[in-house]
Amino acid sequence: MVDVALLREARIIPVVALHDAADAVPLARALLAGGLPVIEVTFRTAAAAEAIRQMATVPGVVVGAGTVIDAQQARLAAAAGARFLVSPGLLAEVAEQARTLGLTLFPGVSTGSEIMQALSLGLTGLKLFPAGIVGGPAAIKAFSGPFPQVGFIPTGGVNEANLADYLALPQVIAVGGTWMLPGDAVADKDWHRIVRLAKAAITKAKEVRA
Repeated sequence: MVDVALLREARIIPVVALHDAADAVPLARALLAGGLPVIEVTFRTAAAAEAIRQMATVPGVVVGAGTVIDAQQARLAAAAGARFLVSPGLLAEVAEQARTLGLTLFPGVSTGSEIMQALSLGLTGLKLFPAGIVGGPAAIKAFSGPFPQVGFIPTGGVNEANLADYLALPQVIAVGGTWMLPGDAVADKDWHRIVRLAKAAITKAKEVRA
């Protein structure tokens, strides 16, 4: 289980989709060196579980599993060493499995009804997804009226240009994004470039005080 306070301190959660688990450790080290210790590895590739397993061995890195869509993936993530789960939607069986495993779950929501369902399951840390399409910072402000107890991790359409708009909101725990992980940099194993981009992202984030 991961403390939400740790994510608030991290501010930015890089969202990683790796096709080659051999890149997991050097990528994790690059992000850590850039000031981004909390990493979400998505179950969008066959290498996800092994990438989580390898990243979890890097001292100082807190790794979670993303795109968790069923209980089996939740179990795979836990076995690999994930400390939190992120889902693109809300499913009771995933919430129940996360509770059984002792892992923090951030389910994806985009409507008031989904937020109410999450609250009924005891979940107050939620992923707003896809954030850019469902209204961005304005949607978070609107949802926070009837749901003041909810903290959001907006993901989907978050980038360097709108980062400050999200992080300025007290309801935002952290943001998830990929802009510091350009595909060509990962493919070329240009870890120095990723360190630079991570440093630029966290520097901008630290300028914002929600």
